[in-house]
Amino acid sequence: MGNPELTPLGHFTYRQYRTWPDSERWELIDGIAWSMSAAPTRRHQGITGYIFSEMHVFLRGKPCRVYISPFNVLLPWAQEEDDDIGTVVEPDIVVFCDRSKLTDFGARGAPDLVVEVLSPSTAKKDLKDKFELYEGRGVREYWVIDPTAWSLTVFRLGREGINSERSRSLAQRYDNGEIRERLGDRSPIESRVVPGFVLDVESAFADLD
Repeated sequence: MGNPELTPLGHFTYRQYRTWPDSERWELIDGIAWSMSAAPTRRHQGITGYIFSEMHVFLRGKPCRVYISPFNVLLPWAQEEDDDIGTVVEPDIVVFCDRSKLTDFGARGAPDLVVEVLSPSTAKKDLKDKFELYEGRGVREYWVIDPTAWSLTVFRLGREGINSERSRSLAQRYDNGEIRERLGDRSPIESRVVPGFVLDVESAFADLD
């Protein structure tokens, strides 16, 4: 297949994606290849590791499963075969409560919860492209964390609306987000998708300075 960077207008699917070198990391969003080559920062890795550890311990013995990147999540629009799927993402953290979506190579279908930790190279994609993607594909909770600004926003699917991007019928929309930040509300935050899981926000950010 060639390097996706050399064909910026190309439309790719999982068929091509799975032939690319393991030494390179890519995501596909509606057939467009996005490079993930930049190494994560210390802050990024610190808070990702903390949240994953807290979720992993909490979910032990419970139905839901949590995974940390790299972990391929295929997001089909309908019932297309895996090789024809044009969206493959590697969220920083995902939680699946429906184990039928898990495969030997990752997962197929929307996670119940996604955590993305912002970095300079991914902020625009995470706040716009992935926001719209996760909303449109039915990810019930989307956690967006900015480790530099010490902020966490949890978006939850809410009232029904029209997904104009694809002229799909009825789809749920994210609310305005519940925010925790250094100069504002610093109280713990609870997941509604993973009942009982509460993140101590101050502890999550404590070692990042």
